[in-house]
Amino acid sequence: MKKNIVLFVLFVLPIVAYLFFASGINSFTKLPTVTPKIPDFGAWKSLNGEKVSLNNKITILGFSGTDIVKNRGNYFNLNEKIYQQYHTFKDLQFVVICPLGTEADTKKVIDALDVFTDISGWHFIFAKPEEIQSYYDALKLKGKLNTDLGTPNVYIVDKDRNLRGRKDKKEYKEGYNTFHPSELSNEMLDDFKVILYEYRAALKKNHNASKREI
Repeated sequence: MKKNIVLFVLFVLPIVAYLFFASGINSFTKLPTVTPKIPDFGAWKSLNGEKVSLNNKITILGFSGTDIVKNRGNYFNLNEKIYQQYHTFKDLQFVVICPLGTEADTKKVIDALDVFTDISGWHFIFAKPEEIQSYYDALKLKGKLNTDLGTPNVYIVDKDRNLRGRKDKKEYKEGYNTFHPSELSNEMLDDFKVILYEYRAALKKNHNASKREI
């Protein structure tokens, strides 16, 4: 018995501790709502005329600004660190709001992504500059769009159109900077996994409830 306890302390306990700390402290909590019920996109459309909606989708939301080609590295970072790992999840979409008039430049970025990834989960939609500013203001965030109506930050929006992030007194985070791959690999990936866990747990709960009703 004593031998088993020693083996547990020496081998099992360190592994459990490692998994706990490696997974990130935020992985064991519910990701807070920063802004509830943000607006949907209305009649805005993508390059191919497709209408996109936030409803019933987990959305990674971005704002390209007019310099989308100059800032294309941000989307390549996001694609590599988050999109390629999870794009097969059917309820996930990546949506970038772009100013009207940037269609040709946006097409260049889409074509570049298409070379090495399945871009079916990427959606670039277009709106007038004043519409983009108004929409961003409705998100009620501390951050601001730059003069080109863009930001390197992307935002996590759940299926109920709630913008999610961190509201801890020691750490407030409403968006994730795509310019920094390390931020995507750490803070964003950690928070994104929390959202996925929430929905998987909800699906499992609903499935079990349905089985009990039968």
